[in-house]
Amino acid sequence: MRHVNTLETNINRLETSKVKPLPPLFSALDKLIGNTPLIAVHLEDKGTHRTIHAKLEYFNLSGSIKDRMALEVLRQAYLKGALQPGDMIVEATSGNAGIAFCALGRALGHPVRIYMPDWMSAERIALMRGYGSEVVLVSHDEGGFLGSIAMAEDLARSRNDVFLPRQFSNPDNCNAHCKGTGPEIARQLGRCPNRFVAGVGTGGTVMGVGTALRALCPETKIHPMEPAESPTLTTGYKVGKHRIQGVSDEFIPEIVCLDTLDDIVCVNDGDGIIMAQKLSAELGLAVGISSGANLIAALKLKRDNPADTVVTIFCDDNKKYLTTDLTQIEPVKAGYLSSDVTLLGYDVL
Repeated sequence: MRHVNTLETNINRLETSKVKPLPPLFSALDKLIGNTPLIAVHLEDKGTHRTIHAKLEYFNLSGSIKDRMALEVLRQAYLKGALQPGDMIVEATSGNAGIAFCALGRALGHPVRIYMPDWMSAERIALMRGYGSEVVLVSHDEGGFLGSIAMAEDLARSRNDVFLPRQFSNPDNCNAHCKGTGPEIARQLGRCPNRFVAGVGTGGTVMGVGTALRALCPETKIHPMEPAESPTLTTGYKVGKHRIQGVSDEFIPEIVCLDTLDDIVCVNDGDGIIMAQKLSAELGLAVGISSGANLIAALKLKRDNPADTVVTIFCDDNKKYLTTDLTQIEPVKAGYLSSDVTLLGYDVL
């Protein structure tokens, strides 16, 4: 009998449920979302050579990892009958999820309305409106992010033609990464990583990837990253302000189970900004602020565990941050890891 690789067999089992009878457009979208490159970033850290692995998620259709979640949520909504032709898709978001729902929702012929805090980047707003969607901006006085969620829920209660993805509580968010991102990482590496770390916005990435990798290799460590200036996961509530858009959105999402995760890694937003600038200027990897912060988090774990394979996510590109501090000179502060790093290059797995 031919020997079957156990890891490959288990990965295939995790991915099997992606094959579902759906309208033809979903088959096309499946080819445009997921199966992103995994790269090995080589760097020198205080004279020590280190390698960090990262998924390039800006290769997805609308330019971020949120396409994975949006596709799976809409797929399941169609299958369950929760989303009908002509229904309005309405979501509260800090940016990338809204852009993904705008792109996919409009492609499927749905009107889309997005509620978003008004301090998010101008590029995010322009992109969503460019997809032909309505954007409602919510001020601090109106409740900010929590106010955006409340407004979306209020609209759904007042009409019978509204579909709410509810990304912060919808298990299909996690399932997208359990069936896609996690198995892709294992397949591209040819093994499970020792550690995976990513910023927590909705928590879908860390929870879904964590479920997949631990199903294959129970010893894998899964670490959430959050900004040091606003450690919501650590404190349980909103503390201060930060500049890593898309993470630490004022509360701990319902789908996040902290007791199943490993140590939280805190990263200064300025350190993340400088690292994102270096990735763009030195390696041509034009990524957003959260990607820089994720690399800093991965480097912290690598310093403490030099023999471990550490994987993270480059969530999106820098085009949504051109009017933010990402394009400004960021002062280096004591304790920043980015000032100790020389980026050497990368390989594609």
